[in-house]
Amino acid sequence: MNRRKLGNSGLEVSAIGLGCMGMSFSYGPPKDIKEMTGLLHQAVDRGVTFFDTAEVYGPFTNEELLGDALAPFRGKVVIATKFGFDVSANFDPRSMKGPPGVNSRPEHIKQAVEGSLKRLKLETIDLLYQHRVDPAVPIEDVAGAVKELIEAGKVQHFGLSEAGAQTIRRAHAVQPVTALQSEYSLWTRTPEQEIIPTLEELGIGFVPYSPLGRGFLTGKIDSSTTFDSSDFRSGMPRFTPEAIQANQSLIALLESIAQRKNATTAQIALAWLLAQKPWIVPIPGTTKLSRLEENIGAASVDLTREDLQGIDQAAAQITIEGTRYPERLEKMTGL
Repeated sequence: MNRRKLGNSGLEVSAIGLGCMGMSFSYGPPKDIKEMTGLLHQAVDRGVTFFDTAEVYGPFTNEELLGDALAPFRGKVVIATKFGFDVSANFDPRSMKGPPGVNSRPEHIKQAVEGSLKRLKLETIDLLYQHRVDPAVPIEDVAGAVKELIEAGKVQHFGLSEAGAQTIRRAHAVQPVTALQSEYSLWTRTPEQEIIPTLEELGIGFVPYSPLGRGFLTGKIDSSTTFDSSDFRSGMPRFTPEAIQANQSLIALLESIAQRKNATTAQIALAWLLAQKPWIVPIPGTTKLSRLEENIGAASVDLTREDLQGIDQAAAQITIEGTRYPERLEKMTGL
């Protein structure tokens, strides 16, 4: 697989990464560890070098999975993880219905990093994101704490997730930001307004999560689809039967292009992202080898300028129904 550099940082990763959250967290019950270990090995064999996790996924068990599974590939893969949530007895990570309090106090960041290093079996974390902005802690203090960890050799690169443009600028002034991880896809295009121009100006890479709209852009979800109570989509406004039905027009658009390109709707959605900027690296998640291979195949789909213009013109006529998060979680984004 081709590789891409995340902005001006020099950090080079596969053009398509692998989001690992769903192996342990949020998309139904945790998956079999042996099967997921095999899938991670298959990903490496197919050229994936960029793997995404977080301490809150599980909590902790997703980092442990990657730590064990990717141990044979040290130095050959890039593992990104995140800090920033208070993982407490009140937090219900399986359903996202508990209060996910944020905590980016410098002393907490350093504690979180020690835990992540141990679980990931690493001496240094390749890319460390602040998972969500903590309004109670100045971003300069957060960036300063990560800078100290970089100087100590415990972290190599600093990232932010779901941060607003001014927060990115303030953090970058203290410690250069290598990458921003935020939701971006054909059904979540808000980063185009302020975020992408800011990243381009500052030389920061962009790592879109949920690049397939939490599975919706695969075209396999319709109004009759039901979700397990442990699947956090069951509480998402965009995954009500009414919203799913209303948003099928976007799937119809992708299907029309996929037929012409001899590709799948998921591959068109990912290829569209790859075509936006050379420093964009999407991280679709999956727990199935067939989906992994399908996603990787998107890197070989060529969308011409005319294709992209046609997609944009058609998509501009489509209004997406439903917010991407419930209100209390939506308030934690774009700070």
